Amino acid sequence: MADITRRFGLRHLRAQPTTHIRHVRRGRIAHDGTGLAFWFRPLTAVLSEVPVDDRELAMLFHARTADFQDVTVQGTLTYRITDPATAAARVDFGIDPDTGAWRSAPLDQLAGLLTETAQQHALGLLARTPLATALADGIAGVRDRMAAGLAAEPRLAETGLAVIAVRVVALRPEPEVERALRTPARELVQQEADRATFERRAVAVEHERGIAENELANRIELARRQEQLIAQEGANSRLQAEDESAADRIRTDAEAQRRTRLAGAEADAARALGEAKAAAEAAWLAAHQQADPAVLRALALMRLAEHLPRIDSVTLTPDLVTGLLAKLGATGAEGAGR
Repeated sequence: MADITRRFGLRHLRAQPTTHIRHVRRGRIAHDGTGLAFWFRPLTAVLSEVPVDDRELAMLFHARTADFQDVTVQGTLTYRITDPATAAARVDFGIDPDTGAWRSAPLDQLAGLLTETAQQHALGLLARTPLATALADGIAGVRDRMAAGLAAEPRLAETGLAVIAVRVVALRPEPEVERALRTPARELVQQEADRATFERRAVAVEHERGIAENELANRIELARRQEQLIAQEGANSRLQAEDESAADRIRTDAEAQRRTRLAGAEADAARALGEAKAAAEAAWLAAHQQADPAVLRALALMRLAEHLPRIDSVTLTPDLVTGLLAKLGATGAEGAGR
């Protein structure tokens, strides 16, 4: 929008670099160009402001295919006003001399013209195309058909318009139809996913089987080695028992021989001792047989005295002394008589 300021009953207009200003005064062109700035009288001036930059126009419309299926077309047009004087003569781009705003909506008129023209060519193409074909490669076909139709449209050239680019963003059927069309593909994807899952499970099962076989082989090998260990331990125990038995037998034989020799020695010693005692007794008896009876009595008293208990004190009474003296007297008399 042009920038208009007031000074002393006059107006000053300053346009943007991308707008074309057309100033008509009393039926004659006073200013005509892009990015102008000038003074004018509001009562005698007729101003038009035509944008000359590239404009984007979004489109969204419905169409029907050859098999009577509704589709939605979403696209974008890029256009430009190449002849501002022609556009200003064909479309009302007049602006208010006080505010600089458009008196009408010229860009909406151009948007309606471009949208209807593009829709006409797209609808004609889709009406001859089945839905499956339109969804498979219809975007490129619709875009090319719209671009060719807009380029060949005489009204656009007469209005001073030029279409720079045409883009079709999407071509979609109704939601129910889209879900129905997606079902086979989803089924294939699901089947592939299931197959991949089954293959992954099969691989996992194979790996588990391999692991189980390895564990079983390890257990078998461990059991075999344990059996060998038990057998070896049994053999070692038998050898140890045999060695211990042989050692015990040797010790027993040695102990028996030692005891036999000890018993023989003790028997020989006892026999020699008995013989010595017998000889001593025999000699003792022989000596006693040859000895005097008085000597024998003396010896008997001596032996008796050796075995008597210790006497610390002896009490002699007159009766005992008298008896002993009588016996000694009698014994002396007998000795003298002999």
